[in-house]
Amino acid sequence: MSIFKANPTLATLNKMSAQTMVAHIGIEFTHIGVDHIEAKMPVDHRTHQPLGLLHGGASVALAETLGSVAATCCIDMNTQYCVGLEINANHIKSVKSGFVYGTAKPIHIGKKTHVWEIRITNEAKEIICISRITMAIIDRR
Repeated sequence: MSIFKANPTLATLNKMSAQTMVAHIGIEFTHIGVDHIEAKMPVDHRTHQPLGLLHGGASVALAETLGSVAATCCIDMNTQYCVGLEINANHIKSVKSGFVYGTAKPIHIGKKTHVWEIRITNEAKEIICISRITMAIIDRR
């Protein structure tokens, strides 16, 4: 049984990202499981830092995107919304080209907070970055 109340589809998630930073840097949602969401991001001129490596901020943007979207899919969007409280990232390995792949899985899904772990890997499935985001769940007024 899925943890996602919104019954998200890849088409919906990718359409929601149009005309945002997510689309600008090339993040694309690729899989929705019963307890996780996956996306990929290119490592190219849009996501490089000056030395030609994947920018740590781009990894954090991928992690924040995955964690925020996953949390949003777990709530009733008519009565609540999610905002980020804190995010951290450990950059383990560098990447120069290709794609990186992120997977967001819940650590805690509560009534007022969610904590999600996002693992980002390269094409060889080596860990590039491990991130954790805490989301606040706020009631709409």
